[in-house]
Amino acid sequence: MITYTNTEKITARAFAEVLSKSGIHRPVDDLARLEQMLENSSCLWTAWDGDKLVGVARALSDFSYACYLSDLAVDKTYQRQGIGRQLVEHLKAQMGEDVSLVLLAAPSAMDYYPKINFKKANNAFIIPRKPF
Repeated sequence: MITYTNTEKITARAFAEVLSKSGIHRPVDDLARLEQMLENSSCLWTAWDGDKLVGVARALSDFSYACYLSDLAVDKTYQRQGIGRQLVEHLKAQMGEDVSLVLLAAPSAMDYYPKINFKKANNAFIIPRKPF
C-alpha cells in the first residue's frame, strides 16, 4: 500500500534516486543543488511503499494565490498506479481552492497533465536556466 505524507524530510540522495528512477531531467549528480531545492521548497509531498520513497511532488507557493509545482516524479516501476495524481491531489488540498497550480511540463509529459485536470496555458513565458 502506498502512503503519502508532507511531514517526512528526505535527503538529497533519496531525492536524486527517485528523480533518476522517474526519468525526469534534473541535476541528480549535484547533491548540493538538490539539497538547496529541498530546503527552499514550500511544500514537499512524498509517496512511500513501506520505507521506500517512490514519488515526490515539490512546490513553491505563497499559499494564497499561486503554487508552482516544480517537480512531480514517480519511480517508473510505480507509474500508472495513480501515485502522481494522488500527490497532486494532496498538494491541491493543502493549497485550497483559491490557489492555482502552475507547472512546466516536459515534452514527454504533455499528454499526462490534462488527464489529472491541468488545463493547458498558452500565455506563459520563461527565461531558461543554463543547461546542467
